[in-house]
Amino acid sequence: MTEVTAVEIKGLRKLYGKFEALKGINLEVEPGTIFGLLGANGAGKTTMIKILVGSARLSSGEVRVMGLNPFKETARLRAITGYMPQAPALYEDLSARDNLSFFGAAHHLPHLKQRVAEVLEFTKLTSRQNDPVYAFSGGMKQRVSLACALIHQPQVLFLDEPTAGIDPRLRVAFWQHFRELARQGNTLFVSTHLMDEALLCDKLAVMRDGVVLVSDTPKNIMRMGRSRVHIWRGAEEKVFTVTNYPSQLPSLLQDYQLDPAITKIELEEDTLETIVLELINAKQPEMAEVAHV
Repeated sequence: MTEVTAVEIKGLRKLYGKFEALKGINLEVEPGTIFGLLGANGAGKTTMIKILVGSARLSSGEVRVMGLNPFKETARLRAITGYMPQAPALYEDLSARDNLSFFGAAHHLPHLKQRVAEVLEFTKLTSRQNDPVYAFSGGMKQRVSLACALIHQPQVLFLDEPTAGIDPRLRVAFWQHFRELARQGNTLFVSTHLMDEALLCDKLAVMRDGVVLVSDTPKNIMRMGRSRVHIWRGAEEKVFTVTNYPSQLPSLLQDYQLDPAITKIELEEDTLETIVLELINAKQPEMAEVAHV
């Protein structure tokens, strides 16, 4: 039996009046992966996620989540998906535990108290479970928001800038949670504008102005960059630029035949940010080829 694609997007367009926010997006996301959307504010990441969870209508095209149409099979979709919006949507007068209990009851969960306790432990909220949410920091509210998205054990989790505005240590904790969820077989669809987070994804789509410029693994996208090899012979430095250092570096070094005068060799690779900026500058959005993963 063929496995159902977790997220399938075909020819997705979204217009707000005359403004085209999404321009014919095509993407496929396999189950059990962390899929990242990387792009600046206004690239179309939030619009895409809202359409996938059924909170915004598309203008044309087709989307499926675990084979379900978000607009025709809403109840079934909500039972298997979780959504963490960019700004936490919580009842701030309630405690963390009560927020979880409320959202869990909305899903008619059996053994609700046990599930609430499990999620509190998973998101490291147990020690603050009885405190009102309004007393929490922004990072703690993000943690409660994540817990609410997880309460019903969704198969697919949509996370819109989940670590925006939180400190680096908490970001590490969040990504540990995300990786654990993926190990358990869940699919995570994560939007971010942070390059270091993008590198943590299994697959990555780089967006600009409603267009996907490239979609591939972070490793393959990094291979699109260049590397600079610095070779010192005594005080003299030479710099060579290569596009594929694993295959080109050996022949480059063979020219030196292990010259004992060489005192240092240094490899400097393009960063993901450099590669993404070059992609954005090199490709016109309306002509970018949209890739499948």
